Amino acid sequence: MDTVKKKYLAGCHCKKVLFEFVSQIKVKLIKCNCTICKPLRYLHLIIPHEDFKLISNKKNIKSYQFGTKKAKHFFCKFCGIKSFYQPRSHQNAFSINYNSVENPPKISQIIKFDGSNFEKNLDFIKSI
Repeated sequence: MDTVKKKYLAGCHCKKVLFEFVSQIKVKLIKCNCTICKPLRYLHLIIPHEDFKLISNKKNIKSYQFGTKKAKHFFCKFCGIKSFYQPRSHQNAFSINYNSVENPPKISQIIKFDGSNFEKNLDFIKSI
């Protein structure tokens, strides 16, 4: 994996939720088939909390939780877009929707994850 890093900008459709993050210029993404990710066509880019900075006002964000309540799904309260969230699989990182990134990093690999069977595959997803 390339070790060169760069700062990126991302956010929702209406730009009322904006954030920046630092990432390698070639990244691995996770494509999940769970009941939330599949209909959203969400492509996960896992970024450690320390490499993420929210630029916009937190008041522009609504959250949604279900099941174990360990994951926190964040949505723009104006346009409804989910551009990042706190996954329960990576408690020290955010998952950024690759599709919300302006001039995104290059994709080196897309890893398919069977999130429909999350508990059974939790150790696999934590290793990514």
